[in-house]
Amino acid sequence: MIGFLLSPLSWWNDIFINIPLAYIFALPFGFFSKKLFLPAMIFGYWVTNIVGFILMHHGVKDLTNKETKKYTRKELVKDMMISLIYTVCIVILVLMGVLKFPTEYFG
Repeated sequence: MIGFLLSPLSWWNDIFINIPLAYIFALPFGFFSKKLFLPAMIFGYWVTNIVGFILMHHGVKDLTNKETKKYTRKELVKDMMISLIYTVCIVILVLMGVLKFPTEYFG
């Protein structure tokens, strides 16, 4: 279940789970340098997606002893494209000032 929540297999999980987790992940890096905030947020976002896929894979594998459907290259490309689109959205939101390092909201 946690794997599904972290994976990019539903439209809502990035908005409500992965992007907030990536934001929280990026906060400590922003305290060292505000220039690290955006790259750390992108890295955190991608990590949540990868961890989601890994957890889902192991969950499905544990639930069934039978051979499971393989994750195809086409599905991987589709999922990577969705993640790339959300990554571009994150970059745009940071560059537009919608997503900021917390001290910038008060300064």
